[in-house]
Amino acid sequence: MNLVLDVGALIAMERNDRRVAGLVELGRRSAANLVTTAPVVAQVWRDGARQARLARLLSVLDVRPADLDAAQRAGELLAKSGFRDVVDALLALVATPGDQILTSDPLDLGRLMSAREVPATVVTV
Repeated sequence: MNLVLDVGALIAMERNDRRVAGLVELGRRSAANLVTTAPVVAQVWRDGARQARLARLLSVLDVRPADLDAAQRAGELLAKSGFRDVVDALLALVATPGDQILTSDPLDLGRLMSAREVPATVVTV
């Protein structure tokens, strides 16, 4: 199982949100892979000297690249779902059946996962 982190989850970790930190720690203890995408990191990363918590988290995350294939699949998913957020679509593509997605945007991620027809649990952070 993967624990997929969106922008809101990374921001919450950077802000030392205890609930999100607890969810991430619970995922780690249950041997879940911690996953995100490079565009999600780009939306959060501003100054490594001031983002020590985020830097520590990134060191244990599987950060998936957004290559041409992913970009094309994300575009197709956006067309199918009627949404416009490329970063959310790229994140939705990394989720597999049974994964949990930690997001501050549960409606959009839920609808993207429905459009993909992949059963994943969307957890609001």
